[in-house]
Amino acid sequence: MNATNRSEHVESTEVEVDNDLAAVSEVEEGIREFVRNDIAYLRRPQQIASPETAPQAQAGDSSEATVNSVNSLIQRVAGTSLAEIEKLISELESLRDLLHAEGQRVQREISGYAQLSQAAMKSTRMIADNVTQWKRAADGLRNS
Repeated sequence: MNATNRSEHVESTEVEVDNDLAAVSEVEEGIREFVRNDIAYLRRPQQIASPETAPQAQAGDSSEATVNSVNSLIQRVAGTSLAEIEKLISELESLRDLLHAEGQRVQREISGYAQLSQAAMKSTRMIADNVTQWKRAADGLRNS
């Protein structure tokens, strides 16, 4: 029974791979055909429009319309991308400004703590010196 399930699984996997390859091939062929049709007017020599060349002129107009449509699509996509990039740049600049301001604030806080620490050290030394003097004075009074 396991052998049957495995063979069915292998066959279904092969069918999926074949379907995927077929789909990829179809898409690639569609792209190739679009490009061929899109640039076909570039390969044709330019002719003066006449009643005999009217169908060719219409095909050229169609190709030009397609090119314009593709260009318009690319500009819309690029415009959206550029707008998003500009938005990200402005967000990053504001974040940079915020980080700079926070860095300055932290430096001020550290400076304040350093000054407070130095004041505390001076006070501690003064207290220690005074206690030492009082102790000597007390010892002197006891010895006399």
